[in-house]
Amino acid sequence: QVQLAESGGGLAHPGGSLRLSCVVSRGLAPSEQMAWYRQPPGKERDVVATITHDGTKGYIGAVKGRFTISRDIATNTVYLQMNDLTTEDTGIYFCNAFMGGRFTWGRGIQVTVSS
Repeated sequence: QVQLAESGGGLAHPGGSLRLSCVVSRGLAPSEQMAWYRQPPGKERDVVATITHDGTKGYIGAVKGRFTISRDIATNTVYLQMNDLTTEDTGIYFCNAFMGGRFTWGRGIQVTVSS
């Protein structure tokens, strides 16, 4: 019974930064992975960043060089550091886990970038 608890959303100005956190109920095993997704207003949810059991990371082109996904194994926490934010980054962000052969989703947290 994997559970995810997200925090860290809110309002930022263009050029600002936010850090999202996702506490996972247990650690990753081989073949398991974590990801952050986002859903902009009026659009479908899509992946933003991924991290595997061995620490391999992936990003969509729109966030490369600005966002960093990482994890703290000791606390079972996955982070998304978001820098140089633009209004295009606005949306609901979801923590996602592929663990135990199935997907688990966080409830989603709002990120708003506005001047």
